[in-house]
Amino acid sequence: MTADGEPAGQPAPSPAAEGGRGKFWWIKWVLGVALLALLIGEGVYLWPRLHESWRKLSDIHWGWVVACIWLQALSMSGFGRVQKQLLNAGGVAVSQRRSVAVVYGATAMSVTLPAGQVFSTAFTYRQTRRFGASPIIASWQLVFSGVVAAAGLALLGVGGTLLSGGSIGPFKLILSVAGVVAVVWGGNYVSRNPGSLEALLRKALGLVNRLRRRPAGHGANKIGDVLAQLESVDLGKRDGGLVAVWALVHRFADVACLGAACYAVGGDPRLAGLLLAFAIGKAVGSIPFAPGGIVYVDATLIYGLTAAAGLPAAQAVAAAFVYRLVSFILVAIVGWIVFLFLFRTPQDDDAEFEKEFSQRRF
Repeated sequence: MTADGEPAGQPAPSPAAEGGRGKFWWIKWVLGVALLALLIGEGVYLWPRLHESWRKLSDIHWGWVVACIWLQALSMSGFGRVQKQLLNAGGVAVSQRRSVAVVYGATAMSVTLPAGQVFSTAFTYRQTRRFGASPIIASWQLVFSGVVAAAGLALLGVGGTLLSGGSIGPFKLILSVAGVVAVVWGGNYVSRNPGSLEALLRKALGLVNRLRRRPAGHGANKIGDVLAQLESVDLGKRDGGLVAVWALVHRFADVACLGAACYAVGGDPRLAGLLLAFAIGKAVGSIPFAPGGIVYVDATLIYGLTAAAGLPAAQAVAAAFVYRLVSFILVAIVGWIVFLFLFRTPQDDDAEFEKEFSQRRF
């Protein structure tokens, strides 16, 4: 998914355009085989561990499995709404269907490809640019949606700790909530008062140019362009409220999906332990040791459901299997199907957006 490096003003005919195969035609086959091997590996890893839980799975409650699938779809739709509202705050209109399609495609890349988070971020950036977002708006949406998702996960962990009787100082709780509020307020203030930031940015630019031994005004014209684009971001009360609501839907639906997986195998998890197991599992899954957190996320979930949620080991193994089957494997399959049908065809602006993305930092 990298640019081919051809100059923008002098497009050269590619081998594929001349009737032959591209230089790297084999990459998609390698990625396809790697994806298939990853999904098979997940099944091979989990299946032997389910031997002791076979009775639980054979007596599975299929109604709860259907609920598990529906709740995961609701969670994905919630994050699509978050993305949609953030883009709307930047003046970019996008349909919910298109936004959710991007979320599924990006999630499939993130959980299945090596360095999947990089591919996922680049893919989302490229698609939001194609929606009509400016480079600043596209970057802002990526950063802010990540902050919102992380804040939601932190609040789930805090809630689980409080419900379980753990002690969290009021200062830490207030600081966490205040941090989220400050991010929202700060983004709004900067977008409505760009002049208050311009002087500070120009001073910082002068210092950087002095250290790099460049003219004091080098790059100053870009500051005005950036601030002009930030002025178009207006995360007002309505959009901000909707972002918060859909962020909660995204997280709580995912937690409920894990709970439904527990009930599907006959378990009765404690709410506090369920929140903690989910929060810890997601936090561990953010460490890019392996695509989708295969092996170590499964082990974390099983331990969390056993130690915190009060499930017997056999039920914890079975519940983790059902949850991962839905939230990892099924979502990945749906995401790649969506990608193949909606995003597989290369676009003329791919190289431009790839170059643009590589020059930005998130």
